[in-house]
Amino acid sequence: MAPKSVGDDLLNKANKKFESALGGGSWFGFGSSSGKFEEAGDIFQQAANQYKIDKNFKSAGDCFSKEAECRERSGENNDAANAWWNAAKAYKQGFPDLAIQALQQTVTYLTKAGRFRQAADREKEIGQIHLQEGHDISKACQSFERAAEWYAQEDAHATANGCYKDAADLHAELDEFQAAIANYERVANYSLTSALTKYSVKEYWLRAGLCAIAMRDTVTARRNMARYGTQDVTFSSTREAKFVNSLLDAVESGDVEAYTACVVEFDSVVKLDNWKTAILLKIKRTIDEEEPLT
Repeated sequence: MAPKSVGDDLLNKANKKFESALGGGSWFGFGSSSGKFEEAGDIFQQAANQYKIDKNFKSAGDCFSKEAECRERSGENNDAANAWWNAAKAYKQGFPDLAIQALQQTVTYLTKAGRFRQAADREKEIGQIHLQEGHDISKACQSFERAAEWYAQEDAHATANGCYKDAADLHAELDEFQAAIANYERVANYSLTSALTKYSVKEYWLRAGLCAIAMRDTVTARRNMARYGTQDVTFSSTREAKFVNSLLDAVESGDVEAYTACVVEFDSVVKLDNWKTAILLKIKRTIDEEEPLT
C-alpha cells in the first residue's frame, strides 16, 4: 500500500475549512466566511504544491482549482486568476482537456480585469494545447486569432503577427484559403512599416500566393501578385514572386512537368518547409485532375 501523502492531509484540512466557510460566520453571528475561504484557499494551495512535489499533477490541478474557487468567494479575483493558471500548468502534465478548461477560466478573469496582454498569453497557450495535444486545428486557429487581436490592442504587434501567421498556416491546412490570405496580408502590411521586418514580407506574400493558386483562382492570384508589387516595388524581382508566377503559368497551361520542374528548382535554392510542400502537393493534384480553372 502506497504511503499517504502529506498532500492528502492538507487536502482534508482544506476541505474541512471550506465546509466551515460554507456554513457562514460564528455562533453569535459575528465574523465573516470570507476569511475562512481565504484560509481554505491557502491550505488548498499548500496541498497542490505538495502534490506537485509528489508528481501527482491531477491532484495538484484539482487543488489549485479549489483554491481558485476560494479566492473568488473571498473576493480575490486576481488571486483566483493566478490559481487557475497554476491549475492549468499542473494539468498540462498529461491532462490537456482540463488544462484548457483552467486556462479558459484564467482568461475570463484577466479580460474582466482589463489585463489583455496576459489574457493573450493564456489564449495562445490554449491554441498550442489544441494544436499539440488535442489535434483540433480549427479551435487552435480561433485561439491564435483571438490572442493576436488582444496582443495588437496592447501594442504587442510582433507577438500578434506571430499568432496571425500561425493562424494563417492552419487555415490553409483546413483549405480555408481566403482566411489564410487575409491573415498573411495583414502580417505583411504591418511588416512593411518597419525596415527591421520588411525583409519578411516576401515570405508572407509567397504563402498568400500559393493559397490563391490552391483556391483554383489564378485570376485572383495574378491580381494579388500585381498588387503586392505595387506595395513593394522590389517584390516582383524576388525569387518568391518569380516562383509564384511560374507556378501560375504551369497551372494555367495544365503542364505538370513544368510545374514539377519549377518546384524542384526553387527547392534547390530555398529548401521547402512542410507547409509549402503540403500546399504544393494540393496544387499539383488540381493539375492532375485536369479540371478547368477559373
